[in-house]
Amino acid sequence: MKVLVLGATGSIGTAVARELAGQGHTVLALCRSDASERDLKALGYETLRGDLRRPEDWAGIVNEVDGVIQAAVTFTEDMGDVDRGVIDALIAAAPPSTPPVRFVYTGGCWLYGATGDDVATEDSPFNPISSFVWMVENAERLTASGKFSTAVIHPAMVYHRAGGVFTRFLEKAKAGEPIEVWGGADTRWPLIHRDDLAVAYRLLLENRDVSGHFNASAQPGVPVGKIVEAIAAKYDAPPETVILSKEGLVAEHGAWAEGPTLDQQMASERLRGTCKWRPRIDAFETSDLFD
Repeated sequence: MKVLVLGATGSIGTAVARELAGQGHTVLALCRSDASERDLKALGYETLRGDLRRPEDWAGIVNEVDGVIQAAVTFTEDMGDVDRGVIDALIAAAPPSTPPVRFVYTGGCWLYGATGDDVATEDSPFNPISSFVWMVENAERLTASGKFSTAVIHPAMVYHRAGGVFTRFLEKAKAGEPIEVWGGADTRWPLIHRDDLAVAYRLLLENRDVSGHFNASAQPGVPVGKIVEAIAAKYDAPPETVILSKEGLVAEHGAWAEGPTLDQQMASERLRGTCKWRPRIDAFETSDLFD
């Protein structure tokens, strides 16, 4: 398949593009700068120059691809509007094809809100934090358009060798400083390694007849304190932690900072059953982060 990947230079998109190319798919990566274009071409990808804020300039390419993966977020105050502009432009440009173009849209675990002792499934109601309400709305808009064969993937908290959601923990640990914990040590995070998530994207792309929402988590809910303890031990960092409150974090970083403070658990049985997805790394302690 020829696949347009939005966000191919991002944390998730980097692994998704690599997985697709490694399994014989042709990656067409949207890029905004000369430097990004050079880097992407060096990896063997086809490139498309364009800006997420001007999707009308490039959305017509949807007529020339078999699939689209949206893994790009600007993380600006208007990120929801930017995403909606992209979705609207692609919907408007999409051809009435049979079979329809496959579309894999990225949601996230924070759309379920705090779950506590309950485990979120695809049948659980959404209760998104305020910064990401737009993600639920845009996913519904895409699905309701009928222009694509659409699957929405909800990644757990994503980590990888360089850090991902563990980046702040690693920075403090490597500096020999107490690790900062957002929320509390008992806060649970569903976890997934980036490489396993990339496989989930590919499987959803290839299983183009399945639609709806799919959670992607390898570990349903791991206490942050356990994560911090393991990282501190690896780097001989101080065992004590600094607890930062949700209120202080939101005041400093913005409303999105509520996300890491959510006590969550999330299962991915639908992805496992429908696409036969199996994570290769089912415990963060056995990942390449601890090589």
